[in-house]
Order: sequence, then structure tokens, then C-alpha cells
Amino acid sequence: MREREQHKSGLKILTLVALLTGLVMGIPSPSAIALAASAPNGDPLVPEKDVAAGLALQKSFEAVSRAVLPAVVNISTTALVSTSPHLPPMFDDPFFKRFFGNPFGPGGGQAPQKHVERSLGSGFIISSDGTIVTNNHVVKNATKVTVLLSNKKSYQAKVIGTDPMTDIAVIKINSRTPLPVVTWGDSKNVDVGTIVLAMGSPFGLTQSVTMGIVSALKRSNMGIEQYENFIQTDAAINPGNSGGPLVNLRGEVVGMNTAIYTTNGGYEGIGFAIPVTMVRQVVQDLITKGKVVRGWLGISIQNVTPVIAKQFDLKKNAGVLVSDVLPGSPAEAARLKRGDVITALNGMAVEDANDLRMHVARIPPGKIASLTVVRSGKTIHIDVKVGELPKKLAMNNRHREGSTGNFNNVLKGLRILDLNGEIRQQLGLSSNVHGVVIQAVQPGSAVEAAGLRRGDIIVEIDRKPVRSVSAFVRIARRIPSDAEVLLTILHDGRHSYVSVSP
Repeated sequence: MREREQHKSGLKILTLVALLTGLVMGIPSPSAIALAASAPNGDPLVPEKDVAAGLALQKSFEAVSRAVLPAVVNISTTALVSTSPHLPPMFDDPFFKRFFGNPFGPGGGQAPQKHVERSLGSGFIISSDGTIVTNNHVVKNATKVTVLLSNKKSYQAKVIGTDPMTDIAVIKINSRTPLPVVTWGDSKNVDVGTIVLAMGSPFGLTQSVTMGIVSALKRSNMGIEQYENFIQTDAAINPGNSGGPLVNLRGEVVGMNTAIYTTNGGYEGIGFAIPVTMVRQVVQDLITKGKVVRGWLGISIQNVTPVIAKQFDLKKNAGVLVSDVLPGSPAEAARLKRGDVITALNGMAVEDANDLRMHVARIPPGKIASLTVVRSGKTIHIDVKVGELPKKLAMNNRHREGSTGNFNNVLKGLRILDLNGEIRQQLGLSSNVHGVVIQAVQPGSAVEAAGLRRGDIIVEIDRKPVRSVSAFVRIARRIPSDAEVLLTILHDGRHSYVSVSP
């Protein structure tokens, strides 16, 4: 009690000193401001009419959070991962295996090494019976999926279906009582500047909400997924937010948080969400068909650049160039040719290669796609009966793109591949290693002179992370053709910097 009285007395003295100091110096002290704020009549320091707009917006955030958060869940998974011990490169060489097979058996005669991986993510309930949407990478290879609801009840979930090409998954829990659900929005009502809230469990911190705006739309070629049409936002998204909803001020889901651009593993102001239109279409297919059915023409395409426009006598830099037509494909049957430039699909102008790819994917197989094509300077119309995208071909699309990329000159001697499960197993790489693997190095090239070799993993270009062939191509294309390039290489489990000069 005495200590408390002394403490109160000390506070009074400090307050008096602060007031006197302010009077002498002519500057109101913090204590004086605090005393003025607590006037006897109880009026607020700032009149409410002056902050009415801000208070109204604050109430909107509170109302949206109360409405949506009950349907936002935390997801934790457990996966048993098996990796083989590292073998000398010689034993992984196809030439060696062709004649000698694997003399040591799987894993070189050593037992595969197994370890448990755990991950955290988010999701949101779309039907009262317990159907939940999340990211594929949250539940990928999971042997156990646990869902924690907002009321702290925990359930074991079953994976209904996954789509790695868009990173969307559907899981389900069994609840005896109806569960709260989200309200779907419409991607057409989202624009740059739209205020959005990102919800989920960053770093396992459940029921978290961050606020921002839509920074950009139709982000693609990010090297994150095979089908990309992201909403970019500055609402804070961190590890664990994956699979959570991105909602507007009406409380409608307009996207699903899925990735961030980061150099340190955390939030840096750039996050990406899958548009709700794509989410709903994929979810519907997974629930009703067990897989996602996509339209397919059977062509390799690339964007029209000023150089291409000049070489193909195009009036403007618009449309998509057909760089290859696959044998036996719907495009070959319709007599599309390499060098054709597609400018419109079903009467709608084609913005770029990703735009055409996304639209074709949404056309049901068997339907007719009407293409407007420029061939040898003349505009013609070609009807193509859309086929279904073959699964194996779809998973190899990135490899095809990587071998034909328009790289910086000093990188042209490289042939690269994405890191898949088979390659990781052959090289003894864990799932934490990200990058692209060098499949071949051209003799006499700048990259060979720099010491790069088959089997090296490129993890960075000019200190920018590389997680896929698409990302490699995107970064490499931005580097001046005669510039020196700094690569971060993983070789035999060790990182090193390699400078490649013209």
C-alpha cells in the first residue's frame, strides 16, 4: 500500500513538472494534452463529425469481419515424405541406366529416408454440410488433415479433390449441426483500388484479418501455377494465409489467398489471390466430376512483340503467335499453321498468350471455338472443335516453355526443367529446395565457361528467387541481352554465386 501511495505521489510530481515545463517553454507537454483530453464535460478531443467517414469505414470492417470469420477455418496437415539418398550423377544418367540399369537397386541399395512434414493453412466453408475450399499446396500429400473451426471445435477432414494446375482443393468435414458459410462474390465487380480484407491463419494465428486494396488484376507468368490470372493485393498475406478468403466490403468472397512475392519469406506488400470466378469453376468440377476438365487446342503460343509484329507484317502488337501445332491435335485437324497470329476468340479480342489460354480452358470439350487469324498478312476465320486437355501434356507445358525461352544472351546455352518429385528423388533434394534444374549445357557457351553443369540447381537470378521455369523465363527476359548475370547455384548441397559474362 505504501509503495502504491508513493507511486501516485511521484506521478503527481511528474505531471506538475511536465505542466510547468510546457508553460516555461511555451510548448504543450504530453501530460498537458492528456489532461486537456480528459475535460470535465467528457467531450471527445476530436469532434465525431470530423471523423465520421473514418468511423463508418471502421464499422464496415467490423461488420464484414463478424459476418465472414465464422466461416473461415484453420487447416493443419501431416505428411510422410520419403526421399532417396543422393547418388553420384553418373548413376542417374539415362545413358548409364539404358545399358546397366540401376546396379544398386532403388536408392542405391540404401533404404529411403522418411520424415514427417507438417504445414498450416487456411480455408473457408462453402456449404453448411462442411465442404471447405483451400489451396492444393496446403493439403498436398497429406496423410492427415485437421480443421479447426472458429468455435474451436476440431474435425478430421477428407480430401474430395485437388487441382494442382490452379492450386485449388476441396475438403470436407462431417458436422452434426449446420455450419456458417461464406457468400460468393463476382470477379467482374473487382477493380484496381477495391478495398479488400484478407482472412486466415498467418503463422497459425487463427481468425486474423488484414486490410488493403486491389493493386492489380490479371497477373500472370508469375511462375506460381500453370494457370494464372491473379488478383494482386497489398492486404498483408503471410505463410498460413494460403487458402483463406479475400473479401470485399459487402462480405463477399472475391478471391482465395494463395501466394506472396517475397525475398525474406514474409509479407512485403505484394500478395496474390485466385479470382473467385476461377475458384468456383474448379470447385464445381472437383465436386461433380472429381477432376477439372479443360478445353485444349493443341498449340504452342507466345506473345506478339514489336519484332514479331514487324516480321509477320502485323499492323499492331496485338494477338498471339502460334509457334507450334501439335500432331493429332484439334488445331492440326482445323489446319492451323505455325506462324498464324490469333487476334480474337469467339469474337472477343485476345490480349496475350495467357488470356487465350485461360479462355480456351473454360470452353467445354466438343464445343466449337471460332478463331480470327492473321496469316501472311490476311485475316481469315477458322473454327476448331475444342478437345480436352491431356493430363500428361498439361504437366509438361512448363518444360516446353523453358526450352524455347527468349533468354538473356549469356543464358541461351541452358536447357532447364522444373523440380518435380522424380527429379527431387534422383538428386536427393528435400521439398524445401526451390529452383530449376539444369538438364543440359551447350558446349562452348558462356554458361559452360562459367562452370555450370547438368544437375546444378539454379535458385536465383540476380538475387531474385526462381521457383519454376516460368519464373526463370520471366526474370531472364527482363535482363539486357549483353548484361552480366549473377546466378545462385545449389551444387552437392552447397550454394555458390556464379557470374556469367557475355
